[in-house]
Amino acid sequence: MTAKIALVTGASSGIGEATALKLQDLGYTVYGAARRTERLEPLADRGVLPLAMDVTDDASMRAGVERIITDSGRIDVLVNNAGYGSYGAIEDVPMDEARRQFEVNVFGAMRLAQLALPHMRAQHGGTIVNISSMGGKIHTPLGGWYHGTKFAIEALSDCLRMEAKPFGVDVVVIEPGGIATEWGGIAADHLRETSGTGPYAKQADAVATSLSSEANAKRNSPPQVIADAIGKAVTARRPRTRYATGFAARPMIAVRRILPDRAFDAVMRRATGIPA
Repeated sequence: MTAKIALVTGASSGIGEATALKLQDLGYTVYGAARRTERLEPLADRGVLPLAMDVTDDASMRAGVERIITDSGRIDVLVNNAGYGSYGAIEDVPMDEARRQFEVNVFGAMRLAQLALPHMRAQHGGTIVNISSMGGKIHTPLGGWYHGTKFAIEALSDCLRMEAKPFGVDVVVIEPGGIATEWGGIAADHLRETSGTGPYAKQADAVATSLSSEANAKRNSPPQVIADAIGKAVTARRPRTRYATGFAARPMIAVRRILPDRAFDAVMRRATGIPA
């Protein structure tokens, strides 16, 4: 049997790297995509095929999918993992940065779905895995633009799931909780640069500290837990529509579902150390 083909974006580190290796262990031929291919060398040494791709560049995405189809003739799994957290007060974040956050986290993922779907429909099979976050179900202060992207991924995935079902294509949402990657430190740096001075400075300091604290780093789950969830999803005969996993994901989503808005606001203020 010809090996199934998977494309994983944001594969140079963290969740993407762990996922590429997991799918390879499951027997997939895996293309690991990132903007800088030199960061994919450790994966390439283990047999993952490196692919230069910028999810904000349409020509780059088209070229990447075309290479996969030319080389392999099919695409069975698309894991939309590329993304980052641009934290800062909604008032402070420049609109160019807000747009870039949506370009990377939302439009890049949906464009790759558009490019993969014709091939998956022709095969009458495939799985699109969109990496959301528990942040697609909850809200935190100074994370508005980031949460906006993840809420959008949740809604778009629901619609896409219904549209793709008649063609044998599954759409799965992964909702990570706290994961031990460089994400928190990058988000904290963005936050301090954007809102570290001015009227939101006290909030920014508290939230940045919570994002990058050593306590969080010790509690956070390893990226492998997300890779394992993706592995379950793509090999299941009938995958779940959502997999919430990783530190605090399930309890936080449950608390948000139960509590009224203002009560949840208070919980989040306490959790991030923001004065009432």
